[in-house]
Amino acid sequence: MITREELNKDIHEEIEYEEKKEKRKKVAKIIFKVLLIIFITTLSFLLYNYHVTTRGLSVREKRIIVNNIPDNFNGCKIIHFGDLHYGSNIFIDEVKTLVEKVNERKPDIIVFTGDLIEEKYKIKNNEQEKLIKELSKLDAELGKYAVSGDEDNSNFNTILTQAGFTVLDNNYDLIYKDSNNPILITGLSNKNMDIKKAFNYYEDEKNNKEITNILIMHEADILDKVKDKYNVDIALSGGNLNGMIYIPKIGGLVTRKNAKKYTKEYYEVGNTKLFITSGVGTDNIGVRLFTRQGINFIRLAKKK
Repeated sequence: MITREELNKDIHEEIEYEEKKEKRKKVAKIIFKVLLIIFITTLSFLLYNYHVTTRGLSVREKRIIVNNIPDNFNGCKIIHFGDLHYGSNIFIDEVKTLVEKVNERKPDIIVFTGDLIEEKYKIKNNEQEKLIKELSKLDAELGKYAVSGDEDNSNFNTILTQAGFTVLDNNYDLIYKDSNNPILITGLSNKNMDIKKAFNYYEDEKNNKEITNILIMHEADILDKVKDKYNVDIALSGGNLNGMIYIPKIGGLVTRKNAKKYTKEYYEVGNTKLFITSGVGTDNIGVRLFTRQGINFIRLAKKK
């Protein structure tokens, strides 16, 4: 015969079992909700990253005043792009879109600041021919200029020179527009940088030391090695894709050796106006956050 104490014990154990069962259900529901939130957040981020931040090109337009610019360059339009990283999320169709966006703005000068092909991507011969064909369609009345980046190899010069670019690795050129009063464009190589050679224009005492100078380079921090020695009115660079993952008030999270200090799209460094392109492609991790792919559209203006 079951005693009263034993009966109460059985009832108590049954109640405890049911309570534990309910607790397990609640915990399971909480875990499921957390996992569901993580899944939805991750999926949303991936979809946003694929369809928004790594698709389509934003155009950042800025008018800048250059005090010593010749009158004939007032209103001159420059398109600046870089970090194509062909083979990342960029292929021929995206290059065609890029060419259309650039040409519809009718730039006077086009500048490319390095990293043409994704480092680990093996471009095929027919792809290279198509890339040359598309880049050849970029139209700039006063010239197309480029410097190499850290991921560029021997095919960089081949592709860009055949596409009509002047590669200014450690070199300079004088750009003329409707008169004999030019501006200077100076380029620095990324891998074998030679600042003195690049700025050789200033070594000749007969040359105009007050000439408007545009510096093009792959990584922005290099400006600090130049600005105190030579006049630089405008500096154009790339290299860090504006940090790729950009957190407001913190800055870009993905940086490189010579692209840590300057990660935003625009700075005024002393007398130099520094533009950093957010890039056309993506780097190895293939992710962006709060940094759209884009090109810079710069209008030069003379102070009135």
